[in-house]
Amino acid sequence: MTEFLGAVSGGVGLGAVYTLLALGFVIIYKSMQVISFAQPAFMFAGALLVTYLTPQIGFFLGVVVAAIGIAAVGLVVERLAIRPMVGKPVFVIAIITIGIDVIVRTIGGAFVGRDPRQIGDPWGNQTFDLAGVTIYQRHVAAVVVTTLLVLALLAFFRWTPIGLAMRASALDQEAAMAQGVSVGSVFAISWALAGALATVAGVFAATNTGGSMDRNLWLVALAALPVIILGGLDSLGGAVLGGLIIGVLQQLVAVYHRDWFPFLDTNLREITPYLVMLVVLLVRPHGLFGTKEVERV
Repeated sequence: MTEFLGAVSGGVGLGAVYTLLALGFVIIYKSMQVISFAQPAFMFAGALLVTYLTPQIGFFLGVVVAAIGIAAVGLVVERLAIRPMVGKPVFVIAIITIGIDVIVRTIGGAFVGRDPRQIGDPWGNQTFDLAGVTIYQRHVAAVVVTTLLVLALLAFFRWTPIGLAMRASALDQEAAMAQGVSVGSVFAISWALAGALATVAGVFAATNTGGSMDRNLWLVALAALPVIILGGLDSLGGAVLGGLIIGVLQQLVAVYHRDWFPFLDTNLREITPYLVMLVVLLVRPHGLFGTKEVERV
């Protein structure tokens, strides 16, 4: 039981990272009806920026400044590369986001170098015991920060004029424009929010790998795709629940793969999210909480 609870604890911490990434995917999808494949690049660039800022201004302030910086990058990308494509087929915009991802990661990789860069997190491998279960402080920090950000997002969408405009645009862009909502501003803000969330996710992804980042950190973001498929492409609540489910399942497989799959020498941890994604696409393509599209013929 202690081993099981320890795996769940680690899975919740990992799920918090997936949740932050998935929220960025969902926010952009709700505003533009397109999946942004630039999220891995934003995560990578954000974590990289923190490695440069931490020695100068400290870890916590460095994360805040990096999140603002990558949010600004998101604004620029949306204005220069995405805004001119509005009205084009969705797959065209999706391909452009792939190009953005490759460009940003390639440029960022030149600043990483061959050796991993230390992100300077204050938690390291520090742990504490709770009812005999060893819990990592970095996992607690990830869960607390994710919870606060989710609550802040919910309050933002519910009570701020900009948030209400984003909700209106997500429901019906033409009706929102008729009521005076600037859809272009909604697009820009969604990209900025996605960039900021990806930065925080990148920081916690790096702390999960010993507080360092290398060229392959962006691969963590790919697991957010199964998360949004599971939770629903347009559901913020689905992103939260999907992230936790995928994170816990992945950690349980990592711990028990030899008991569950004794005939396999390879740990299935890395492919678990994608196996879940395949099952969900076959059984419930719109996810747990996604909107089921109805087409009239």
